Amino acid sequence: MSAERGFIYLVTGGCGFLGQHLLQVLLEKEDGLSEVRLLDKNIDPALQDSSTERVKVVLMHGDVADYPSVLEASRGADLVIHTASLVDVWHRVPEQVIYSVNVQGTANVINACVENGIQYLVYTSSMEVVGPNVRGDPFIRGDEDTQYNVCHEMPYPKSKADAEKLVLEANGRKVSGGACLYTCSLRPTGIYGEHHQLMRDFYEIGVRTAGWVIQGVPQDTEHGRVYVGNVAWMHLLAARTLREHPHRLGGEVYFCYDDSPYKSYEDFNMQFLSQFNFRQLRVPSWVLGGVAYLNDLLHWVLRPLFNYTPLLNRYTLAVASTSFTVRSDKAERHFKYRPLYDWEQAKARTLSWVNTFPHSTKAS
Repeated sequence: MSAERGFIYLVTGGCGFLGQHLLQVLLEKEDGLSEVRLLDKNIDPALQDSSTERVKVVLMHGDVADYPSVLEASRGADLVIHTASLVDVWHRVPEQVIYSVNVQGTANVINACVENGIQYLVYTSSMEVVGPNVRGDPFIRGDEDTQYNVCHEMPYPKSKADAEKLVLEANGRKVSGGACLYTCSLRPTGIYGEHHQLMRDFYEIGVRTAGWVIQGVPQDTEHGRVYVGNVAWMHLLAARTLREHPHRLGGEVYFCYDDSPYKSYEDFNMQFLSQFNFRQLRVPSWVLGGVAYLNDLLHWVLRPLFNYTPLLNRYTLAVASTSFTVRSDKAERHFKYRPLYDWEQAKARTLSWVNTFPHSTKAS
């Protein structure tokens, strides 16, 4: 970085769910920035006017799977936050496309850092590089050193695990100019918050079923959820500390959680959707298992005709039925991470968005 300007950050996937929240936190909380570049395949024009008096926001159209796009977008940047990813656990996206974005795209980002002499890379990984596994083994208040039987079947968690491995192995690699590349990886649990498409999907399902929401996972199931603003905050802190103390964070992984309550995905979502008078219909877990199996069977049988991809399949049922909670103690020790928003603030901010859903469709 020259003495005349501040830092330049490149955020891949910068127009996505996490990317937009990350931009806001960077603009509000990070000093010393002069420019934030948002590289995305799907540009959001609403972000065009996000620049402030001190920070220029630049939207860059490009695909991380296309190396020239990544190379050009990262030229002159000081640090890359790589959030771009294809998330799919419903067979909606072909496996080769998932790998081209999540794995080859990550390789492209690393290679661009090397070619352009960029020393710092923060990667947005996922708890799913660890689990839950399809065998239903619980992971209770685990940390980065907790032993767990990792068992992936879906392309998404496999690709995220492969990509994270690339990022960690790249730590210490020489970049153009002779300096070293320092990398770290953040593993958020299930992210929620304003503009979370999956929460919107659950709402729309409830509307289509006249307000009935089917529940069947064990009632004592616990999942760790984390507010998107706190995930963005952790990225900011990790990026800042990676620059200041690269040997402390370089090559490390960190779980990302806040103080959101441990509940099953179903019960957690109902905290926000209950205002629509949705009624919960509890069914035996074996019934859900049968429906999940049938959905998987129909997916493969109907594949030549059309892509049948309901939210419920054997994988998503295994994830929903398996307790998986983590701690963020390591992040607190290494770079003083504490949630920027407490649970009440996160809940209020999310509800303010949920309140924009059409109220005329509330179940009676």
